Amino acid sequence: MSKIKIIGLIGVIILGGIIISFVLFQRNNINDDNNKPEVNSFEECIAVADFIMESYPRQCRVDGKTFVEDIGNELEKTDLIQVSNPRPNQEIESPFVVTGQARGYWFFEASFPVVLVNWDGLIIAQGIAQAKGEWMTEDFVEFEATLEFERPTYSDKGTLILRKDNPSGLPENDDALEIPVIFKEQSNGNR
Repeated sequence: MSKIKIIGLIGVIILGGIIISFVLFQRNNINDDNNKPEVNSFEECIAVADFIMESYPRQCRVDGKTFVEDIGNELEKTDLIQVSNPRPNQEIESPFVVTGQARGYWFFEASFPVVLVNWDGLIIAQGIAQAKGEWMTEDFVEFEATLEFERPTYSDKGTLILRKDNPSGLPENDDALEIPVIFKEQSNGNR
């Protein structure tokens, strides 16, 4: 066989190997994509993603889509009220203590209402946050409230709502901080 025919045959074999490898690679990618679960939320994303961006709020990226962790409206209200416990998406169980600090004008007569709702917005606990210091100021004042509740049976998600006290009843004076929470699984296995 001539040298040219041998080189041509080797070239055809290499080219064929490249084409076959490419086709098999594409087929495996298509099969992998068909086996991946569809991701539609931050929680689903963190279950399948290789990494989570440690920003605040956290972000997760998969299949070219970015999902952002729900932290409620905490960033919008940080100059008015700040909660140290519970933090967004923290597990809670009954009873639990809510602590933080709020501007003095968030209070009326040294208190403001606190409400815990289930995933559907149904109130499952309510109480009063009490100022831990002089509240007649524009500065931050520490507060504390204790809430007791029965863990919902349907979903483990809820929202803690800290409402600005509004004795006037005027809607333009309403304000609230909303923090997503997770109801901790009961240790005895009951939900």
